[in-house]
Amino acid sequence: MAQSYKALKEDFVSNLTGGSVSEINSVTAVAPAAVFLWSVLQSRQKFFVRYGGQAFAVDFLLNVVAILLATTLYSEAPAVLNVLLLTPAVVLYASQSARSSHLRAVNVNGKRAEKSALDKLNLLPVRPFITAYRGSMMIITCIAIIAVDFKVFPRRFAKVENWGTSLMDIGVGSFVFSAGVVAARPILKDQLAGRSLGFATRLYGSARHSLPLLALGMIRLYSVKGLDYAEHVSEYGVHWNFFFTLALLPPFVAGFQSFFKLIPSYAVLALLLGSAYQALLELTTLKGYVLTAPRTDILSKNREGISSFFGYLAIFLAGQATGLYVLPRSLQKTNSSGSAATERRRLLVRLASWSLVWSCLLAFTLSYNYGLALRVSRRLANLPYVLWVCAFNCTQILAFCLIETFVFPNVHKAMDGATEKREADLATSHVLQSYNRNGLAIFLLANLMTGLINLTVKTIDVDSGTAMAILLGYAVVVTTVAITLDANGISVKI
Repeated sequence: MAQSYKALKEDFVSNLTGGSVSEINSVTAVAPAAVFLWSVLQSRQKFFVRYGGQAFAVDFLLNVVAILLATTLYSEAPAVLNVLLLTPAVVLYASQSARSSHLRAVNVNGKRAEKSALDKLNLLPVRPFITAYRGSMMIITCIAIIAVDFKVFPRRFAKVENWGTSLMDIGVGSFVFSAGVVAARPILKDQLAGRSLGFATRLYGSARHSLPLLALGMIRLYSVKGLDYAEHVSEYGVHWNFFFTLALLPPFVAGFQSFFKLIPSYAVLALLLGSAYQALLELTTLKGYVLTAPRTDILSKNREGISSFFGYLAIFLAGQATGLYVLPRSLQKTNSSGSAATERRRLLVRLASWSLVWSCLLAFTLSYNYGLALRVSRRLANLPYVLWVCAFNCTQILAFCLIETFVFPNVHKAMDGATEKREADLATSHVLQSYNRNGLAIFLLANLMTGLINLTVKTIDVDSGTAMAILLGYAVVVTTVAITLDANGISVKI
């Protein structure tokens, strides 16, 4: 890569100020809007039951291409795209009744039969709305990391230099938050089994999980330096990259599980950690050091990645807190559709409550008149950024949960394990399932393809038509690989 072009590429993604939160919300609302249309087609028409070429094409158009359009050609009018998705969904939902899949009732005669029926239900069931949330988040991430290198992707969507909000800023935090949500599953399994692992055991297990991520971080580091690839140094630092942040999260989270005995709430732990980190930024020279210090040694050269890690750790803990109440079935659940509906209402209320709590805390930190008068900074991963990520993701999960609740009520009303699995399969997009199943492996593939495209194409020089053709081809390849892995029952563990 010529030095002059490399400098142009670096300038293309540097010193950006972002856009408004309302616009980001409008763009990302395309994901639940597309899932709503997919869900109505499935529940009213059973459109995706026989998953052939036509079903895959529509699945791909709704859950991948719609997001690609929202971040490129429809970036100036995302509300129009939302209307185009929601209008047919609402009309079809209101005009046709769902095609019943006939839940199998379980005869309950006395407490013994009731307990037997409950035992057949998985206490950690597959949640289609979580699959939709994580799959959509992964698709947006995979599209954004390549689209940002083209002019068709607005500069206000790219990562902000110091202060402000952008689509890619919320994407990075959402990746960590969603990882925290599913990281709650092993904790819940241990709780249900009555196991209590010691600190050394937890640390060893987390280290094993971290080693592959450290290896990926080293590979990315040496490939970027060796190929003279354009890089945005102020994003994480000279040597640091996102894989290093992901690799360090498990060991630190293992340590925080010890604090859980003293403060039995990961949400409170996240808030305390984020507040303590913000206090260090405000009461010491840390903020000035991270933003303006010369890069003279290994610490100062990677100060953004090292400092922001504590913000990402708080986000991960908040994600775990969310996972602890959205993933499990209530242990007090009785085997009736009425109690199942009550449990789902409680979940919706809890999600809405936490969305409101995180949003109010965010408003307090940002308010100049009644709050702390702070600004969001992804580069610092400061407290407002942590709260913004938490509020955004809880609201997204709430939206997907509402869609499932109203369009696929049989999922949460199922009274035995086999019925529940069948209903969950019907309520899950194959595309979203495939991205969710091998998320980190697909993210790695997307990074490799992004590098390959940038090394072979002068992305900032191509016109919108060519850019869209490249982006669509890229999306087809990534999605095809994801679908193929899932169809063959392959889970790539990294």
